[in-house]
Amino acid sequence: MNNNANPLAKRRYVIAAVVVIIVLVYVAQLFKLQLMSPQYREYADSNAFLRRTLYPARGAIYDRNGKLLVYNRPTYDVMMVVREMKQFDTLDFCRTLNIDMERFYTLDADMRDRRKNPGYSSYTPQLFMTQLNVEEYGLLQEKLYKFPGVYIQSRTERQYNYPNMGLILGYVAEVDKNKMAADPYYVRGDYVGKSGIELSHEEDLRGEKGVEILLRDAHGRVQGKYEDGAHDKAPVSGKDLTLGIDIDLQAYGEKLMHNKVGSIVMIDPKTGEILCMVSAPTYDPVLLTGKSFSANYRQLESNPFKPLINRAIAGTYPPGSTFKPTQGLIFLQEGIITPETRYACYGGYPPLGGRPGCHPHASPLSLQYALTTSCNSFFCYGLNGMLSNRNKYATVGAAFDVWRDHMVDMGFGYPLGVDLPSEKRGFIPNSKFYTNVFKTERWNAHNIISIAIGQGEILATPLQIANLGAMIANRGYYYTPHVVKERKGAALEGTYTTRHDSGINREYFDITVEGMADAVTMGTCRGINLAPFVEVCGKTGTAENPHGDDHSLFMGFAPKDNPQVAIAVIVENGRFGATNAVPIARLMMQKFFRGEIPESDQWLETTIMNREILPYVYTRNLPVSKSPNN
Repeated sequence: MNNNANPLAKRRYVIAAVVVIIVLVYVAQLFKLQLMSPQYREYADSNAFLRRTLYPARGAIYDRNGKLLVYNRPTYDVMMVVREMKQFDTLDFCRTLNIDMERFYTLDADMRDRRKNPGYSSYTPQLFMTQLNVEEYGLLQEKLYKFPGVYIQSRTERQYNYPNMGLILGYVAEVDKNKMAADPYYVRGDYVGKSGIELSHEEDLRGEKGVEILLRDAHGRVQGKYEDGAHDKAPVSGKDLTLGIDIDLQAYGEKLMHNKVGSIVMIDPKTGEILCMVSAPTYDPVLLTGKSFSANYRQLESNPFKPLINRAIAGTYPPGSTFKPTQGLIFLQEGIITPETRYACYGGYPPLGGRPGCHPHASPLSLQYALTTSCNSFFCYGLNGMLSNRNKYATVGAAFDVWRDHMVDMGFGYPLGVDLPSEKRGFIPNSKFYTNVFKTERWNAHNIISIAIGQGEILATPLQIANLGAMIANRGYYYTPHVVKERKGAALEGTYTTRHDSGINREYFDITVEGMADAVTMGTCRGINLAPFVEVCGKTGTAENPHGDDHSLFMGFAPKDNPQVAIAVIVENGRFGATNAVPIARLMMQKFFRGEIPESDQWLETTIMNREILPYVYTRNLPVSKSPNN
């Protein structure tokens, strides 16, 4: 009996163990499915809840005088929960949305494609179509009961009160997969700043998303908010921005630059606030909104005059004679010259046989008069005196690097740090650059003499040239130029309130200011003389251009004492500085100080607005004559 009982007892224990193991396996699998599996959890949640994203209103943008520039209007997206979609009249759905069947299948495939939509799930709302207008929204809303699994989600779209500042304001567009991978805030269908202020201040403007959790019954019908909205999160609107830009001044500058290529930049020297930043050609910001975005963008991108490039910060030009004040300041600071030092000029730089050439004026002359008359020879003598001075510098390279360091301290050679994307650095070479070019360290000033007058390898942006005007106006320092003045009532701090000193003694700036004041009253830029109403200081420039007519430049500030504005104007292919840049600067100064153009200058306004100065644009070496305006 005992021998027979033992095998039975053992079997009983084995069977019991097997049953326990099977139960444990099922329990573990259920635990995994219900608690660990995101797919099952999504499925369970989707049966009971509908999570609806609440998009915040993007921050509005105002000009310095409180005029509303950018605001929002409602727009609507079509969302689909694929698991809930049952048979419905696809043709009726397409007619409601005013799309064809081919478009429907393309949008549906894109929605389900995990490469294009990395967050795709058949259990949660997925973006099917964006930017329904109010009429389309109304039609779909009426028929929504016919289309199970289809929902409407509201958001906002940018709108503009003025057809100006497209390059400064920038645009928003649908987020790409790289941005989604870099920032978990974004999902497919979200919109993000792509250029201008919309990009550089994206985190200020975008706000914070909210969520609404809705409870559904066994048939998937929404019954109301889950626990009366206790778990909902309200969206937080983006921060409003106030710019330093004066929209009236900006719009006027854009009119003056109609049918021209170039830039106007005006800065408040006391703060670094940018008062206007014109880049020509430009575009109406409304073009890059709505369903016409792609077609309009392609048209702008293919325009040979490149209206999508902000020339004020991304255009680089030889600064020409607007560069000369920096040279005089360096030579004074380094003790190469004194205010009384005189150099001869008889139509050009004598040691190189009159090259570079110069226009007639009294000779010999001091620094102040050299600035007044824009003498080339004086600054060539100064550069040669500095680079050949072996009592002060061990080598020409050492001397040149001191020169370069001064240039960097005055805001050239590196981006200034404006709060806009795509700012270029320009170009200020160092001694190694020329050693590599000439394959020897035994080069000298005469090999690179053209940089003394802002030519050769020297390149600067219009913003850097305007900032030079602000630094001279302040007699030796500047604040980082910036477009945004305030963030929802809070003034900017840090970078934009930090003073940058040039390292040049103030008394040397006083001499420079006198030379620039004389240039307006009796020198090369008499066309901007607004005395006695306001005393302007200025410097013209004519930059050589290997691709056509020379560029026309002007840099200056006003009033001479207690300055309120610094300005730089560049007109590509505009020839002499006095021909186009000076008249434009005069009109901008009149607009700034008077608010209107006096009757005495209205003829000039008409002339400039009607003047067309368009360079040849080469495509496959063939000249293309095409208006830059849209």
